[in-house]
Amino acid sequence: MQKFLTMLGFAMKSGKIITGDDTCEMFMKKRKIKLLIVAADASENTKDKFRFITKQNEVQLIEISTKEELSQAIGKYNRAVIGITDRKFANSLLQLVEQIVK
Repeated sequence: MQKFLTMLGFAMKSGKIITGDDTCEMFMKKRKIKLLIVAADASENTKDKFRFITKQNEVQLIEISTKEELSQAIGKYNRAVIGITDRKFANSLLQLVEQIVK
């Protein structure tokens, strides 16, 4: 899990992350987001909303970690939704999630 959070921090420093519900929704509709991360402890309403949006836009969604851990990793406060805008970072994060699940 720590590698995943560290990679999120690198993506943030590289300017490859969009955060927040409204901003992610807007960028999702513009097809700028390659991977969407939703905190496992986000509200069911938020999870359902982004499951629907990602399905519509054919973007992969990951539910992982907590709002606190994700927020700390990117240096922001209270973020439950994170959009990755770079394909390479998205693929790297997906690989790390696969390792975590195993």
